[in-house]
Amino acid sequence: MSGFFHNDIRVSKLPLQEIIDEIREEVGPFLSQGKVADYIPELGRVKPEQFGMAVTLLNGQTFETGQSRDNFSIQSISKVFALTIAFAEWGDQLWLKVGREPSGNPFNSLVQLEHEAGKPRNPFINAGALVVADSIVSRFSEPTDMIIDFMHEISGNSGLEMDSNVFDSEKEHGHRNAALAHFMKSYGNMESEVNEVLNFYFGHCSVRMNCFDLAHAFLYLANHGKHPLTAKVYLAASQAKRINSLMLTCGTYDAAGDFAFRVGLPGKSGVGGGIAAIIPGCMSIGVWSPGLDKHGNSLAGIKALELFTTKTEISIF
Repeated sequence: MSGFFHNDIRVSKLPLQEIIDEIREEVGPFLSQGKVADYIPELGRVKPEQFGMAVTLLNGQTFETGQSRDNFSIQSISKVFALTIAFAEWGDQLWLKVGREPSGNPFNSLVQLEHEAGKPRNPFINAGALVVADSIVSRFSEPTDMIIDFMHEISGNSGLEMDSNVFDSEKEHGHRNAALAHFMKSYGNMESEVNEVLNFYFGHCSVRMNCFDLAHAFLYLANHGKHPLTAKVYLAASQAKRINSLMLTCGTYDAAGDFAFRVGLPGKSGVGGGIAAIIPGCMSIGVWSPGLDKHGNSLAGIKALELFTTKTEISIF
């Protein structure tokens, strides 16, 4: 059963509830080993020893364990949603402004930008996400409302909203992101006013979701750009393939190679402790545990996903 597959019958025979309950028990020792993202003070107040997981099949059947309905700040997971909107609007022109290569550096690094004339390596490091944010702000009059409405649609939860405390905390302490934006503006790689871009960026990063929401929200990427529960098409199949490939190679920052090695799925992490992952043609997964490793990824979350692909013998490889 190893390797990529999307056979509904074989998936339906897997004891998924039993598997994720086992995983919840097995990741217990890892919950105290991570460190919450205290460089954003509001996130630093979250208790690290928490864990939730949800697995949603393309037919909507969902398996949950732990604190799967506890809301948390999705942070950089939201970059996938912004990229979806920008890629659908700009098409391949978007890649003139942002690259598609792993960075090999921390997600908020300034170093590479100077060497590469203000063009970020990929859309999931902070600099790249700011360029993506600019591409949306420059085209739409109410970008924050639009991306939150998009999250409502794909998650099926119309109650999702920004956490104003996290937004304010990010804005007050977002000097590094402001520096990145101004630096790219100096190279002509940002059209809009920096403050407008930052407000939009901090806004979508501060939205609160839970594992159940995340698993439903990523179904369109597990189904070639078409949400299987609503039949709405958000991306062409080739565009969904490209976003999935970027999640695999860049979705966990400078730990992407290790994530591919251990987990073997396209995924996107956030410093709020969430990770969303997909198995194309099969399912999507949301996992959350606030304690982070040194790369800014959920320590127990990555372990849970590694255990999931090991126990189910499903990955894209």
